[in-house]
Amino acid sequence: MRNNHSVNDLDRAIIAELQRDARLSNTELARRVGLTPAPCLRRVQRLEKDGVIEGYHAALNPKAAGQGFEVIVAVDIAVNNTATVQDFEAAAVAVPEVTEVRRMFGQPDYYLRVQVADGEAYEALSISTLSQLPAVSRVLSHQTMRRLKG
Repeated sequence: MRNNHSVNDLDRAIIAELQRDARLSNTELARRVGLTPAPCLRRVQRLEKDGVIEGYHAALNPKAAGQGFEVIVAVDIAVNNTATVQDFEAAAVAVPEVTEVRRMFGQPDYYLRVQVADGEAYEALSISTLSQLPAVSRVLSHQTMRRLKG
């Protein structure tokens, strides 16, 4: 959607509070940002309508969800024509363990975030699935030691 309004400091305060806890009641959100509930709700609705707020999500604990082993995978594809790119992207997005796909400028062609239970699960996924995605010419795996942000 097109944003027809500028985002001001009060909007940024609302966004920051919702990023910390999207389950805040409107009354509590209004209190935290120094508004009364009605104008606070109108601002949130405008931010949603303008596409600034795209949705609300649950934050998961990867280890508790059986996905505590995270690998960032650099992928190069052999052919960069439209059909091949579309085929690769559709296939990569469809892999449940792939939690993020980024098409890059330059090298590599893609970064994938993969979350699995352990090293053995990643090895099996890498051999049976990731290396078999359409047009893959190279896969480089980087295990995450510790996530500091995000």
